[in-house]
Parts: sequence; C-alpha cells; structure tokens
Amino acid sequence: MRLTPHHRPSLPRGPRTPGRNPTRRRPAARRRRTAALLTGALAAGLLGAPAFADPGHDRAERAALVERMAEKLELSGPPGGEDAKVLVFHGATGEESPTVNPGIAAIEKIGQQGPAGEHFTVQATDNPAVFTKPRLNTFNAVVFLTGDGDVLDPEQEAGLEAYMEAGGGFLGIHDAARAEPYSEWFTGLIGARPDPKSPADVQRAVVETGDRQHPATKDLPVEWKRPDTWFNWQKNPSGSVHTVARVRTNSYRPGENAGGWDHPVSWCRDYDGGRSFYTAMGGTASSYAEADFRTHLRGALLWTSRLARADCQAGISANYTAERLTRPNQPGTSDQIGEPHGVVPAPDGRVFYIGRGGGDASAPVVTDWNDPDVGKGTGQVHIWDPETKKVSLAGELTVFGNKGGGDELVKNEEGLLGIELDPDFARNGWVYLHWTPHSTIDRDAHMAERRVSRFTLDPETDKLAMDSEKVLLKWPVQIHSCCHAGGGMAWDSKDNLYIATGDNNSSQFTDGYSGNNPEPSFKGVSFADARRTAGNTNNLNGKILRIHPEDDGTYTLPEGNLFTGEEPDEGGGKTRGEIYVMGVRNPARIAVDKETDTLYAGWVGPDATEPSSTWGPAKYDTFAKITEAGNQGWPFCMGNNQPYRDRNLPDPDKPLGWYDCDNLKNESPNNDGLVNIPPARPNNIWYSPQGGGPDFPRDENGVPSYALDEQELTLPWLKGGGQAAMNGPVYRFDEDGDAPGKWPSYWDGKWFVGDLYDGEQPRHALLMPEGDTAGALPVHAESLDGIVPVGEGGIRNLMDWKFGPDGALYVLDYGRGFFTSDDKSALWRVTYDGGEPTPAADDLADPALRKGAAR
Repeated sequence: MRLTPHHRPSLPRGPRTPGRNPTRRRPAARRRRTAALLTGALAAGLLGAPAFADPGHDRAERAALVERMAEKLELSGPPGGEDAKVLVFHGATGEESPTVNPGIAAIEKIGQQGPAGEHFTVQATDNPAVFTKPRLNTFNAVVFLTGDGDVLDPEQEAGLEAYMEAGGGFLGIHDAARAEPYSEWFTGLIGARPDPKSPADVQRAVVETGDRQHPATKDLPVEWKRPDTWFNWQKNPSGSVHTVARVRTNSYRPGENAGGWDHPVSWCRDYDGGRSFYTAMGGTASSYAEADFRTHLRGALLWTSRLARADCQAGISANYTAERLTRPNQPGTSDQIGEPHGVVPAPDGRVFYIGRGGGDASAPVVTDWNDPDVGKGTGQVHIWDPETKKVSLAGELTVFGNKGGGDELVKNEEGLLGIELDPDFARNGWVYLHWTPHSTIDRDAHMAERRVSRFTLDPETDKLAMDSEKVLLKWPVQIHSCCHAGGGMAWDSKDNLYIATGDNNSSQFTDGYSGNNPEPSFKGVSFADARRTAGNTNNLNGKILRIHPEDDGTYTLPEGNLFTGEEPDEGGGKTRGEIYVMGVRNPARIAVDKETDTLYAGWVGPDATEPSSTWGPAKYDTFAKITEAGNQGWPFCMGNNQPYRDRNLPDPDKPLGWYDCDNLKNESPNNDGLVNIPPARPNNIWYSPQGGGPDFPRDENGVPSYALDEQELTLPWLKGGGQAAMNGPVYRFDEDGDAPGKWPSYWDGKWFVGDLYDGEQPRHALLMPEGDTAGALPVHAESLDGIVPVGEGGIRNLMDWKFGPDGALYVLDYGRGFFTSDDKSALWRVTYDGGEPTPAADDLADPALRKGAAR
C-alpha cells in the first residue's frame, strides 16, 4: 500500500534523559506518570486552553496519547515473541528511495542467516497506520529504512513511542535521520540530525569500528573502507550516544560543517525503555549488496530484536562520575597531597601517591649552590583509604628537587619521581621509590645520585620504615640544568621492574631542536648534549631500564634487554645490561600490559615550536607501544624516523649532515659508549603545536622537507602547544570483579594516552593494529574529555592515571602552578554506573539465549 504524502506537525515533547540506563516502564508506571501530568495540568487550569498553547499542557497531552496508544496496542511487555519478527517501514513524503528494494531484500536475507535461534521474519510496509494497529506488538524490532520528512501523524508517532517504552527495538538507516523533523522525541530516538549542507556525492571513506564487542561491529575490519554518502551533523552526538563506528574525515571530502575528526556514523543507546540503533550508512543501493554492511545491519538487528545482548552505555559520558577524593591541604602543610607526581593502587583498594618535592607556596626555595640546603625538599608518600575515605602520610624523604621556577639553569625536576608496589605487596609490604636523595648531591660539581630503593611498609602503622631501605640501583645525574627527569615504573608478568629515567639536559642551547650541543659543560660534564645520556649505550639516563629485583635487595638482568653489558664491540665495556629501551627524553609515565607484557611509554619533546629545514623537526611529544628492546631515537631522530641535523665541535652552531636513522653513529665527544648504536625505530604517536603526526615529503636520501606548507597531519585527533605527554594504562576488564564503579568491558585492551594539559591535547583511548606495531599509527581514537573531565573544575592538569583492582580509574591532578601544590592538586576517582548490557537476560527472545546469558 502506498502512503499518500502529507505534512502534519508532530506534537512537541518535553526533554528526555536518555544517557542513563532507563528501567523499562510498565503500563502501570506510565499511567502514574500520565495521571501526575494531567493532575498538574488541571491544577493550572490548562485543560480548557487551546491545544498546544502551553509546553506543560503539551507534555501532558502527549503522555496521555502515548498511554492510550499503549493500551490500544496491548503493549504490556517486550514486544515480539520467540519467533522473532521485524517490521521494515519505508514510508516517505516524496518519491521512494532507490535503496528501498535492495534494503528490504538484504534484511530478509539477514533474517535467515546464522543459527536458527537468530532467525527472524520480515514484514515491509510504507503505510504508517501500522503504528496504530495492535499487530505492532508482534514485532521484535522496527526498522526505518528511509522516511525523510514528516511521515507519521501524532497518533502514529505516539504508537511508536509507546512501543519503545514497552521495550521495543528500533533501527534507523541513513535517511531515517531526516524523519519527523519537528519531533524532539524522534530526534532523541535517532540521536542526531544531518546538517543540510552534508555532501551528497558518493565517496569512498574509511570507517573506524571502535567498538570491538558489539555484534554490529565486532566482526568487521577496524579500518573499514567503503563507498557511501556521508552525513555531517547539526550537533555531534558523541558522549550522548554510544558510538560503535566513526568515519575518518581525512579519508574523503566532508565539505562544510564536518565537525572535526570525531565523526560518528553508527551508534546505539538504551532509549525510553527500549533499544535504539542508528547508522548513517546505507545511502546507496549498492550498500546492501556489501557483505560487511549486511554484517553491520545483522548485528544491529540482533540487538534491537532481543536476539543478542550488547553494551550501548559504555560510551555515554553521563554514565561516568569523577569524584575528588582528597581535600585541599591545610595552610602551610601537605596533609592531603604533596606536589603530585605518581599514583599506584594497592591490591586491597588503598591508593598510594607521591609528591615530588616542591612544597606549597609558603615553603622556602633555596637556589644558591653555596647554601647547604640548595634544592632541599620533601618527597611525600600519602595513602588514601577507601574504607575510611581518609588520607594518611606514610613517609617523607629529604630530596633534591625544590628550586622553584626560572630558566633551565635554575629550576629542577629531580625529587621523588616514581612509586611502585611489589607484586607480592599484600604479603611483604615492599614499596619501591625512584628518587634523588639530597644527601648525595655534590654542590661543587652539581652532580647527584638517582636511586631506586625498596622500603617496607609497617602493616600496623601504615608508615614506611625508613631504616628498611634497600638500594637496588643507583647512577649519577647532572643537576646543573633542568629538566626531564622521567620517573615512571611498572612491572611485567614475570616480576621484572621497568624504570623510566629522564634525559635532564637543557634544550635552550640548541634553540629547542635536538639536544646535541656538545659545548656547554659544567666542571667537565656536558649538560646540553643528550648524546652523552639518552643516546649513550653506557649511560642509564634517557632510558627505560628493566631489572629483576631479588628478595635480598639486589637485582638480576632478564634475558632480552637491549644489551647484556658484556658486549665486546669497540673494545668492550661500553654498554649497560640494564637498558631495555634507549633514546627517550622524559618518560615520566610508563605502563606494562601484563596480559601481553607489552610496554607503553610516553615522553616529552624539546621546545622548538616549528620545524626547521636547517635543524629538523619541531618539538614532538611522543607515545610508543614497545614489544621488544630497542632505540626510540632521541636525540638523533623523532616521530616516524624524522632526523635531526648533526652538530659538533669546534663550531656547534654550524649544521653538519643529517642523521641516518637506520645507521646511527654517536660521534659526540661526550659519548663513552658505542659509536655504532642500534637503529632508531619509528614511534606510534607524535604531536607538535601544529597537530598530530606531522609528516613531510622526503628527498632521495629520506630527509623530510620540514616545510610547514608541505606538512601532512596524519593524526588529526590531537594537537599540542604547551604539551607534556602523560602515558596511561591499558585497561583490562575483570569478569569476576564485582566492585561498584568498575569500567565496562568495552574499554578492554584499549590504551589510554593523555597530556598534562587539557584543551586540544590528547586525552584518548586508542586501538592499535595487530601484529608488528613499531611505527604503526593507531587505527581508532576516542576522546575521554567527557569522562575524565577537562576544565578548571575538573582534572585540568593530568599528572598520572591508573586503574585500580576495583576497575575504577584513579587520576592525579597536578594543580595549577608549577613546582608546588595548590588547592587544585588532588587525587580523583572516575567510576562507571551505566548498568549491565541490554536487553536483560530474561528478556531475550530465544529461551536458549536466556539460559546462556544468565550464566
């Protein structure tokens, strides 16, 4: 039956709150809601007023109409039955779309695929009267195949709303987003409306299927290349819907109002008691012949028809709560928190966190090297207890690292830099601290000793026994110049300890490019040449070390490090066996995914704001997924093996040849390690003030042009400026854990990367490609700004973040000043309360599926 074109304005609706996991409203609940609305309307004397004159009256009228339709349609529970049926509606106000017939045929074919318990039958119609007939109650799901324009009258739309309230399923495809343009409720059902200036031509684009668990996307390529017509959105729905797929905007011509890199194309959510899925794909007849697109539709129909469960709440920002756990310090004290610098949750739920050494604003700062107290500060270890909700001070260390601000020959970033708990902490109470004792400094030579020490926590007092110190590892660091001290630590599954050490050389003597100026020195020690440190195979600075701590406070070397320490090359004695990764600048935060023993690291770059055709790339902050020992390139190469220019004596201001990233030589006069060093390998993520993943055309020798007008930004989802990379964890979902606030399995296996600063800097969860990932770009990125909140009242300056055994995310906000703490310095916890996957196990259509889901 053909629908006669019509134009009836739909009744306006009141606002909904679809972000949460709504409980399906039964008829009695609807009647109570309607009665309350009507009572309010009567009390206000509105029922005799002209129709739709008052918004409150409109809502009451609408609620009454939906209630009547629910009774007429006999909607007393989840619509449909065990013999699943799907209604395909293709009404339109104009000519029938050429996608209708192939769309219906594809859905009919989908209905007969897979196991018998996942089959469904299809009835197609363009007659909107179906939404006022009791047979609507027999359909497990409704599909809007097209439907642009005002295709339903108020009673028909009320029937659809009543159907959803009863627990029905809805799938909107492409032009369905243009249907019912006057309806706020239908806008909520769809999730977003197309921008009128969306491109109309068919273009091939890359779709990123970021949800690897939803039945609509789990069997699709993560990078799915396909032709279609692509909508832009009047308002980006990200955060208010659960996005399962995004289209990569730099893979086609999106035209005006594309809305940036985050461009949802398919999403779902539990809406108004039912389940709603929408895909903007399917705008061409040929789409329905694609096997992958039919797989996409099939997964969406399984969920909407109650033939499968799925989590459509994990990507909705309103389902997460960020709670500040610590109060501001009392004046003149650090009773709650020191200068935030690292966090580690304990197996029992307590959270340990450290203060580097800068005091509050009232603390004295000594910068005079003639003063015995120069740089003296207090590094603190605090513990937050989830049972008492209180903070205790576990211990204090007298550190070098409190010289305040200033230029790089004044300020300092040494101090208490890292903390980890022993893998058997619950039994032995061992706490590992990465720190710079004040007692070891040489004020004349401006040298100090960096240590990794083990302390024991007294279980009775929750205090560190300071006389229990076991010094596992120590090495010299120059403290004449600042900064980039590193500090992160992490364990792998074999109880190997990874230790991130910084390259604390000044970059001001190279104009912010490669730290390779051999000339500046103090008392014979170079402080602007990272080839002496990070690029040196015989130096522990600018590295990620890997050792195996032993019970007696010593350590052994695991197999597979970059060097054994016994290499005979170039006369021998020029390597250190503790080195796992060399060529990193300031790896403040590292993480190891114990499921794969993959190392994840991030580090801060130098200071040049733009690339130079003379000296090389701008400052790149960097992240890398590291599966084996190697050289990450600094100070010779950065990013995807973009080389710097060499410089050496007698005139370091004169550029020499470009470094060969594949055949590196450390020819610094300050190098006491190997000259022939391991090749640089490319990194996964790098970003500059211009944006993410800058790349340039290269000449016949592989040297980039470094011309801004030739720059390609390969990672459009991030940008820098004032930037300081803060690597995060890989989340692993614990199926057996039942702690409230646990993040859902949607995030399982995703790598969290962030920056100290908010704004346009990264705060994202990433999917990496499978296999060899050296230099591989992320295949999908999802912003966490709405979940780990940015802004002045949120977590503006992210210093460290880790998941606890309860599945909640613990985050340190550094505060708003530098080298100090202030009233914004705090420990936060981010929890999830979105509920279980839907539909409920006992609402699944197939009895066999109910039994499986209940287990």
